[in-house]
Amino acid sequence: MASNSERNDARKGRKFRPQARPGGRAPAASDDWIWGWHAVEAALANPHRGEPLHLLATPERTKQIRAAFGQIAALETVDNHAVGQKLPQGAVHQGVALRPAPLEDVDLAEFEARPGAVVLMLDQVTDPQNVGAILRSAAAFGATGVVLQDRNAPKLSGALAKAAAGAVDRVRVARVVNLSRALEELAQGGWRAVGLDGDAERGLHDVLDGTATVLVLGSEGDGIRRLVAEHCDELARISMPGGFESLNVSAAAAISLYEASRLRR
Repeated sequence: MASNSERNDARKGRKFRPQARPGGRAPAASDDWIWGWHAVEAALANPHRGEPLHLLATPERTKQIRAAFGQIAALETVDNHAVGQKLPQGAVHQGVALRPAPLEDVDLAEFEARPGAVVLMLDQVTDPQNVGAILRSAAAFGATGVVLQDRNAPKLSGALAKAAAGAVDRVRVARVVNLSRALEELAQGGWRAVGLDGDAERGLHDVLDGTATVLVLGSEGDGIRRLVAEHCDELARISMPGGFESLNVSAAAAISLYEASRLRR
């Protein structure tokens, strides 16, 4: 476990690197690849990434890639089976897979607290499909960025990148060691934090005020942790007149982003 001296900055910390198990697949077999046309296209178009490490494409996809991006040294033209061999079983790769250069970390200070701006913070939301869907909604509604806790969030690749459909490379993501300290830093920069809580007294539409807002969402099981909730300026619920008070976290994020976007119109 990291010492206290290693945890003195919300933006820094040691990254967990899983150990390969004896007899298992190489770590890069699934964790480090992006697949699906929209996800790969967005990664190749992202100027903040370096040169691709490895790019596999069927002949038809190779033509599309060269038409859009020119010659790429890492591009290898193969058949569908060869693409699938690098990926988890059943991955819908659409004839293309990329092992990209990693994205650079985003500093919280880069999130400008302008009126109407929204940042999403995810507290221990660990399912890659959910995080990918949330990034997709964040891109659709023009969110300023997303904050993840470094130790309790999936990598921005694999199934997450496929679910995000290119949003991994369109939404700025900050990984932090401590969410509570990150909220303190954002507050100093002019951000107001609103935590989503199904038991809150006020509805989200009553709490949002058009100022720069951090929307904090917790895991579906436990919600926002106590200390993180205590660092929020307000807690709010999504009003559900149907009486069925159970939303997938990605659906809650989309609704929250829509509510916030209405104030920008």
